[in-house]
Amino acid sequence: MRKTPFLVAVSSVALLSAGAATATDFIQDGDAGLEFRYRLELVDQDGFSKNATASTLLTKLWYKTGEVNGFSAYVEGTHTAVIGKDLFNSTVNGNTTRPVVADPETTEFNQGYLQYKNDMVTLRAGRQGVNLGNQRFVGTVGFRQNDQTYDAVAMIATPAKDLTAVYGYVWNVNRIFGEDHPLGDLDTNTHIFNLGYKGFGFGNITAYGYLIDLNDAPVYGLSSATFGVRLDGKKAVSESLKLGYELEYATQSDYKDNATDYSADYWHLSASASTGGFTGQVGYEVLGSDDGVSFKTPLATLHKFNGWADKFLNTPGNGLEDMYASVAYKVPGNEGLGGTLFKAVYHDFSSDIGGTSYGSEIDLLVSKKINKYFTASVKAAFYNADGFATDTNKIWFTVGAKF
Repeated sequence: MRKTPFLVAVSSVALLSAGAATATDFIQDGDAGLEFRYRLELVDQDGFSKNATASTLLTKLWYKTGEVNGFSAYVEGTHTAVIGKDLFNSTVNGNTTRPVVADPETTEFNQGYLQYKNDMVTLRAGRQGVNLGNQRFVGTVGFRQNDQTYDAVAMIATPAKDLTAVYGYVWNVNRIFGEDHPLGDLDTNTHIFNLGYKGFGFGNITAYGYLIDLNDAPVYGLSSATFGVRLDGKKAVSESLKLGYELEYATQSDYKDNATDYSADYWHLSASASTGGFTGQVGYEVLGSDDGVSFKTPLATLHKFNGWADKFLNTPGNGLEDMYASVAYKVPGNEGLGGTLFKAVYHDFSSDIGGTSYGSEIDLLVSKKINKYFTASVKAAFYNADGFATDTNKIWFTVGAKF
């Protein structure tokens, strides 16, 4: 595991500024944790002569210091191990006759940052996980065994009640593929702006700007400037019924080293209703296209969107329209099946330009928090190709533990 020189430097300055007793107080008031997540992922994908079987174990160890004069620090290391035979393409193991499961065997210095916090502002410098809003534009890809983290400085300010402003400067993105992948790290000069207000009775409003400047030649085409606004909220209309909605629009254009001149739009609309443990939702998401150049979200937690089969991690050139509907039921109580979540999602995919059908997908999930330490889930995705990619079935069995 590697420590960044920047983090070592800022940590040293902070320790000296807080006084001689700081190091002792940091340790005595600190907290530590250990997490495990075992997953078995099975993939049956047309076009491959062999299926993929990925049996992996994530081990995560973290330590958070106490707080002294507003200063604290956090460090986290992870190790992803392959349990049994290497029967999948991890993107770095050379098993190209099998489908991709992007969980390479790796040891990572996952997070390590210094933080200063007072009543109005939080400042953070170093390697850190960043999840903004619903993670549509910036996230950690937490479903995969290796997180996506950011070498960055960030400021979170609360200048007034219900108002939160976020600014971040990112100089490196540590991607899920690990250090052995040629694009496992992305050198960047990225600026993140996010302003949110929760004081309206009808919902929350967020305005954002993401200026992504990628400095590696293979990904120049992902450099982009995105500006948007999001409105979302939930409201109880009776003792048993709660309604929710999401409205979002963004516009994107080329930025810095991106040689392609384009401008594309993003739309997302959804409505939901919850009653008696049931939640239903319908939605429509569009990643637009400008003459064959599509709207892109390279820093997003992509697995959350456009189907769990991950067929649209890269937006097709003619854009993407995703019409979806879901139904979920959480069993009340804690005993037996109590607390178990059942969920089903249906997606219909097509192009933004030309109306070409891409295919459809059915996603299924059963998850259960067993006790304060253990969770378990079974998850499946069934993608039926029409005009894009190939038929793909995926199943995940996951057990997690946190101590």
